[in-house]
Amino acid sequence: MTDLPGTLAAVPDEIEVEAVDTRPLDELLDDLYHGQERISQVDIYRRAVAAELPAQLLARLNALPQGEYAVDEVTDLLGGSVG
Repeated sequence: MTDLPGTLAAVPDEIEVEAVDTRPLDELLDDLYHGQERISQVDIYRRAVAAELPAQLLARLNALPQGEYAVDEVTDLLGGSVG
């Protein structure tokens, strides 16, 4: 089996995907994407660290490949529900 970068399979095994509360991530993404179409993984991660998101969510963001993402791409990859 191949783990593709940026998929839930790329998230470390010790993180229980279903058990993580994604509301702080959803709120952060709402703020970040207000008036923005695409944001880099680095900028998203920096803001998440500054917002003191839980370690499980930071690990998910860190697992994303470098690049720019639209909000729907990020939420699909991270399991969030921003809409």
